[in-house]
Amino acid sequence: MIRHVVMWKFKSEAEGKTKSENLDIVRNSLYALVPIINEIKKMEVGFDVKHTDSSMDLMLLTEFDSLESLALYAEHPEHLKVAAYVRKVVESRVVLDCEI
Repeated sequence: MIRHVVMWKFKSEAEGKTKSENLDIVRNSLYALVPIINEIKKMEVGFDVKHTDSSMDLMLLTEFDSLESLALYAEHPEHLKVAAYVRKVVESRVVLDCEI
């Protein structure tokens, strides 16, 4: 099993929307992928609650059966649409893929 964890720091404003609006859009867009992309075995999306200087704003945790399944997810056209929007509204991103 592969766990894919991504965290983003969002811009205060982007695409004509506030940070809060973009956080909601991205969260909802990510969850909308679950019924579309069969390779996703688990998904959790969470907002930062502490808001410290070192905090990221949004965390995505997904699980896949294999690295191949993760690759299929990464290249899925619907995921690519979400990723394109995310790139427009975030300042930075960190990712970790690990075997569990």
